[in-house]
Amino acid sequence: MNVVIAGGGSVGTAIAKDLLDRHHRVTLLEKRADTSERVRRELPGVTVIMCDACEVESLQQVGLRDCDVVIAATGDDEDNLVVSWLCKQEFAVPRVIARVNNSRNEWLFNEKWGVDVHVSTPALITTLVDEAVEVGSVISLMELAHGKMRLAEVTLAHNAPVVVSGQTLDELRLPDSVRVVAVLREHHPLVPHPTMTFLEDDHVVVIVRNDSVDALQGVFV
Repeated sequence: MNVVIAGGGSVGTAIAKDLLDRHHRVTLLEKRADTSERVRRELPGVTVIMCDACEVESLQQVGLRDCDVVIAATGDDEDNLVVSWLCKQEFAVPRVIARVNNSRNEWLFNEKWGVDVHVSTPALITTLVDEAVEVGSVISLMELAHGKMRLAEVTLAHNAPVVVSGQTLDELRLPDSVRVVAVLREHHPLVPHPTMTFLEDDHVVVIVRNDSVDALQGVFV
């Protein structure tokens, strides 16, 4: 794929290296001369263009209309939103991924700003902490389908309704907007099936529509 990355800091450089190792064509946009030179030295297989990715004129010279994915990976949330909006609105880039630096700004990173997927490192770390200590709570792992769905996990407590009742997955009659996609039991991944029952300490991974999260209450919580 043809991938363009805005931002040549540690995050943008690391992403560029990983994508290059996976044989993607990578172009990196960086407005600072010293950073641009560093990336050129470290990653000779990456095309580095010194420009301001927040300017339409800069993006025009990159050829974004032939780009498959743009990653807005600067250390400034405002810049990442501007880059995302321009790439989607002016150049119709099929997939725009944006980095969120401050979790308080996460609500802005949506379709209105041209963001297809946002990645918030602070929120991810918080989620991992919650996952380690929270039993009997729905932990959101990531958003899917332009924010309309989410991947979530519940670690079942001893008094979780599904554990106490002993109901099978089929007997739960979950709505169509909720799908159990995996169960992790004693460090082993299990594929859900209609006759599966649930045990204390099971990690139940579900895909759920945002307006149906409450359906998990009274079943797994």
